Amino acid sequence: MGEILRLLKRGNKSAMLAAIINSIISIIKGVAFMYTGNVAMFAETMHSLGDAANQFFVFVGSALSKKAPTEKFPNGFGRLVNLVLLGAVLIVGIMAFETIREGWHHVVHPTASDGFIINILVLGISTILESLVLFKAMKEILHDLEIEASGPNVFVKSFANLGRAKPATKLVFMEDLVATIGGLVAIIAVVISYFTKFHQLEGIASILIGAMMFFVVGKVFLDNAAGVIGQADEEMEDKIGALVMADPDVLDIQGITVIKEGEDLHVEVEIEVDPKMTVAAADDIKDRLEEKILAEKGVVDVTIEFDEEDGVMTWRPSNESTKE
Repeated sequence: MGEILRLLKRGNKSAMLAAIINSIISIIKGVAFMYTGNVAMFAETMHSLGDAANQFFVFVGSALSKKAPTEKFPNGFGRLVNLVLLGAVLIVGIMAFETIREGWHHVVHPTASDGFIINILVLGISTILESLVLFKAMKEILHDLEIEASGPNVFVKSFANLGRAKPATKLVFMEDLVATIGGLVAIIAVVISYFTKFHQLEGIASILIGAMMFFVVGKVFLDNAAGVIGQADEEMEDKIGALVMADPDVLDIQGITVIKEGEDLHVEVEIEVDPKMTVAAADDIKDRLEEKILAEKGVVDVTIEFDEEDGVMTWRPSNESTKE
């Protein structure tokens, strides 16, 4: 039990905060829906409920993925967060289906809803809370990547670097981005429906919110399926390759692979050295490079192999290969 508590303390904080806030929001929206019968409110209730459950599982998965390797699992548990996220998106998928189905029913059989003021207040407050969680996720993305930003640059740089974010933080970001946009869509639908009597619009809004939820499901599924299989991190390969080549005793790199498992990076490098080099000197190079590579953020283990220099320069950064 003590180990589990220690691991939970290391879980993704954005996911835990988002789970708590979305739980509160889903209860408030659910009560408002039961009182008003507004289908757009139903869509937002399902959305927030799905997000809350999803983000709670993400928090637990991100914590358990930090468990130290064991004799039975020597490679550690880094990919566990990807597995949890694959399971978590199923919840959002079910909620998205129910949201679209209810929205279509309201389009075909439109009815007027009650409690206009209540709907606007609940949706307005929840949208503000969702946007605050979104901003927190943006800040965490930049913090994890050690990028300085303030004001509007937080929005710009977080979007620009979303692909490099941790899986759990990325999921929170995407879900709360959709939740914020969905809240605005629901508010617009409620207002127009109330003043124009175009009640089908609430159903259309529900369908749009469900479709956005399905987009998150697809994106998160593809990202984490790649993570479970073991995805190469080309940006880190270039960075570590440059670091290795900066060593005066390294003549070339035959191959370099950086595999991303959850939030962990596993590095394998094969370098070329002078064939006349002694074993002791090669061991010094190995120790030196391991220390530098392990100092890089996210790297948990390094494997270095040696080969004799063949006179042909093999290593090039991936971006140079792309240009050709």
